[in-house]
Formats: sequence, C-alpha cells, structure tokens
Amino acid sequence: MNVLLHQVLSGLATGGIYASMALALVMIYQATHLVNFAQGELAMFSTYIAWSLMQAGLPYWLAFFATVAIAFALGALIERIIVRPVEQASVLSVVIVFIGLLVILNSVAGWIFSYTIKPFPSPFPAAPLFGNTYVTSHELGAIGVTLVVLALVFVFFRFTPLGLAMRAAAHNPESSRLVGVRVGWMLALGWGLASAIGAVAGIMVAPIVFLEPNMMTGILLYSFAAALLGGVDSPGGAVLGGFIVGVLENVVGAVLGTDLKLTVALVLIVGVLVIRPSGLFGTVHVSRV
Repeated sequence: MNVLLHQVLSGLATGGIYASMALALVMIYQATHLVNFAQGELAMFSTYIAWSLMQAGLPYWLAFFATVAIAFALGALIERIIVRPVEQASVLSVVIVFIGLLVILNSVAGWIFSYTIKPFPSPFPAAPLFGNTYVTSHELGAIGVTLVVLALVFVFFRFTPLGLAMRAAAHNPESSRLVGVRVGWMLALGWGLASAIGAVAGIMVAPIVFLEPNMMTGILLYSFAAALLGGVDSPGGAVLGGFIVGVLENVVGAVLGTDLKLTVALVLIVGVLVIRPSGLFGTVHVSRV
C-alpha cells in the first residue's frame, strides 16, 4: 500500500508537468488547429536559457522569471516570423514547418550547449518536506508551482479582457475582427503564453531527467497523450489528462516494469483515437452529409 501511494503521489508530480505541456499544446491547437511538434524543444531551449542565467550568477528564482519572460518573447517572435507567413498554407506545409523548427532548436541547443548531460539545480530542499517519505521535496514543489501556473492561466483567460479576447480570436477569428480584436496579435500572444508555460514545465522537470537537448522527447509524447485523453480543444481536460497520464505511467511502471512506461502513452493515444477521438472533455463535432 505504501509503494502504491508513493507511485500515485510521484505520478501526480510528473503529471503536473505533463499537464503544463498539454495545456501549451492545446493553446496552440486552438489557435492553429494543428499540433505544435516543436513545443518540447521550445521548453528545452528555454531550460538551457535558465541554466545559462544561473551559471552567470543569477539566483534561481530571478533566472526562473527571466526565462519565462524570454520564452514568452521567443514564442511570440516565432509566431510572427515563422508561423505567420505560412498560416494560409496547406496543413502539410505547416506541419513540416513545425518539424523543421523542432530539428533546428534541437541542433542549435546541441551546438551551443553540447549534448553532454548536465545537472540542473532544484530550488527546494533535499530533505523531505513535512516529514513525508512518499515524495521528494522537488516533486512536491513541482506540484505546487504547476498548480499556481494553471490557476494563473485560468484567471487570465476567465476574468481579464485580454484573456477573453484571446479566447475569442482562437474560437472565431472572423467575428473577433468585426468587433475590433486584433486577431494576429492575439495569436502571437497565445504562442508566447504557450512557450512560457512550456518553459515552466522544462525547468521543473530538468532536475528529474537532467538537462540535455533530447530531454523533452518523452515528456512531449506523454503530454500529447494527456491532451488527447482530456480533449485536444479543452484546456481543463488537458490538465486533468496530464495528471491521469502521470499516475498511470508510474503505477504501470511499478507493476509491469519501467520498460513499459512509454507504452502507456502510446496505448492511450491509439485507444483515445479509436474509441473517443474528441477525448473525455473535448467537443464532439457532428457533420451532416
């Protein structure tokens, strides 16, 4: 029972990171109706920026917030310079651009920082918090940071005029333009926000998986499974899906062995696409023919 409780709590910690990445994927999908395959590499590159700032002498939390700001600017810049010129192109063309962006970011990170695995510091104490023996301090801290980020995103989209304008631009660009919303800039802000959320996920997961250019490959796969499970057009569903995938991954890994952990994500992806393509909370679209 203690082992199961440990696996569930650890799964919630990693699930929070999957939830952040899944939310970033959903935000891009709502804006473009395409999956951003470079989302993980954006998070990885931002994590390297945080590591570089810390190596330059900045305190952890100052480097953390500076990286989030830089990631936001980088995401908005990518949308304006790379994605905007191909927004009217075919789906295949845009997917190729996303894959090209993935390869470029991975190669540039390896070229600048090398492919050597680097340790990444944690801001949380090494000793267990509150005397618990089930989860580490970093895992508890990662859950807390993730929940704070998700709460801020919810408040932003639910109660602020800018957040409401971004939601309107994503759901109905034509009507939004008629009421004066600058849809182009809203999409750029959406990319920036998704990049910033991904940066938080990368910084939180780096002390667990260590820092190297391919660190987010598996994380992105789990996050994609989470987004599909919850609903690729449902931010709340994607968050819940992230926690579900995190717990399932850990429990299956403990029962059947760690070699099958990645299989959980693949089975979920295939199962959801076959049984319920819209996910648990996604919108079901019905077409009359």
